[in-house]
Amino acid sequence: MELKELLDIERQGWDALCAGTGASFYGELMTDDAVMVLANGMILDRAGVVDSLRAAPPWRTYEIEDPRLVDVGGDGKVLVYTGVAYRDGAEPAFRGIMSSTYVLTKAGWRLACYQQTEIR
Repeated sequence: MELKELLDIERQGWDALCAGTGASFYGELMTDDAVMVLANGMILDRAGVVDSLRAAPPWRTYEIEDPRLVDVGGDGKVLVYTGVAYRDGAEPAFRGIMSSTYVLTKAGWRLACYQQTEIR
């Protein structure tokens, strides 16, 4: 059940990135001390993520392949998958291994850490 639940949240995030509403979605989903470790080597805190997503071009579509859930104990879970995302135009698809660490809070699941490694 948790795999389906966390995949639903992950898809909501990708849907927000496609709709251009990722800044508000991740601003609400991330814990106060959350970070994103991006394929380009940047590490962004929650405020940095929100700022960067305000200016980011939307994705056209995405795929989530081979999702797995890792129990890290307590109220934490790590969702690991291969992500493939496409923008408009001739830009090639972005392919990466993604991991999203979620913690269960009184307000529901919150994203504590997101990491991506590009597949070339």
